[in-house]
This record gives sequence, structure tokens and C-alpha cells, in this order.
Amino acid sequence: MTEQQPTAGEDEIIQVDQTDNRSAVPFAAAAAVAVVVLVAIVLGGMLSPTEKNVTDSDRIVAAVRNFVEGSNNTDTVPPPGTACQGFDSARSPLAGQAGPGKSVEITELDNPMRDGDKGKATVTTKVDGNEATATWNLTRSGDKWLVCN
Repeated sequence: MTEQQPTAGEDEIIQVDQTDNRSAVPFAAAAAVAVVVLVAIVLGGMLSPTEKNVTDSDRIVAAVRNFVEGSNNTDTVPPPGTACQGFDSARSPLAGQAGPGKSVEITELDNPMRDGDKGKATVTTKVDGNEATATWNLTRSGDKWLVCN
């Protein structure tokens, strides 16, 4: 074959190389990066589970809620597993409010704070339409917070 020469007044003929020289390298690199990111996410979830991200304030709030929920579900004061050793039911934060057949509702829970193994929270409870606010004292026993008086 001979090359065609452009005639006068025509533009130069452009030759297009139509050989297929594609490579899988960019696709393999993208797949490798995706695998590395996926492995990092899985390892991050296993090495740092969300329950370890719970603060002491969150645990104090949970302890207060467990105490109230236990008081609502049982006539035992304090509810099992929610209060520290030597808990005096006469000095309970719910003394005079809770009782058989009465439902306690937490309407506000403010300023949960920790000082070493001791904690406090300002709790407003509502029983039979009457609200009462008190400072609840808590103590950490192992990894669990317990209501004390």
C-alpha cells in the first residue's frame, strides 16, 4: 500500500493507531487499594469496639437508669446489682417516693461527673406527678458504677 498524499486544499491525513495495548495494571492497583481500606476498617472495628468508647459519664447515667428501672420492676430496694455494699434503703435517692405500685420516671439527668472511683449526678425524678431533684452518689466497682448513699 502506498500512502496517500493530500491534494492541494486538503488537510493532512491523520493516521490513527488502532492497536489494542490496554493494561490491567490500573484496575489491579484500584482493587488492591480497596482491599487495604476494607481490611483497615475491619481491623479497626475489631481492635476498638464501640463499647470501649463509652465514657464514665455515660456509665454513670446508665447506672442511674438501671437503678430506676430496677425499682420499677421489683419491690426489692435496692434492685439487685444496682447498689453498692452497705446500701441503706432508708437513705436511698428514691426514699419516700418509690414504693410498691409506684412508677418512677427520670425527667432530667444532669452533670454526671467522676472523681476517681466516686461519681455524682443531679437527677430529677417524677412519681405520681410529683417531681423531686436530688444529687445521686455512685461508686465504681470494677468496671460497673453502682448507686450509693
